[in-house]
Amino acid sequence: MIKKPVKNKIRKNRHKRMRFKINGTSERPRLNVYRSNSNIYAQIIDDSNGTTLVSASTLDKDLKEKLSSTRTKEAAKMVGKAIGEKAISKGIDTVVFDRGGYIYHGKIKELAEGAREAGLKF
Repeated sequence: MIKKPVKNKIRKNRHKRMRFKINGTSERPRLNVYRSNSNIYAQIIDDSNGTTLVSASTLDKDLKEKLSSTRTKEAAKMVGKAIGEKAISKGIDTVVFDRGGYIYHGKIKELAEGAREAGLKF
């Protein structure tokens, strides 16, 4: 009997490989993305200090009121815009994009485009 590969385990291994190359500094922090089945989360992290500078998700009250569903690409784009606006207001304009081992497609791509529209450079 053939065992079916566990997709989340494969994603975590891919993310681990990526994290060897991607590192956030105080000048250029890391924009990390996590996607669950029902929500999407984004954080801007300074790895040298080990602190989260800015965060946004579909669970934020102001975003949740505007959204009809938290599972769509439109929700991901709004999270990207929200984190971009928060980062710009804190003086962060360039980041390193850490897609969390997810394929750059669909919700992850929409989040990145939303952050770019808000003014982040990566």
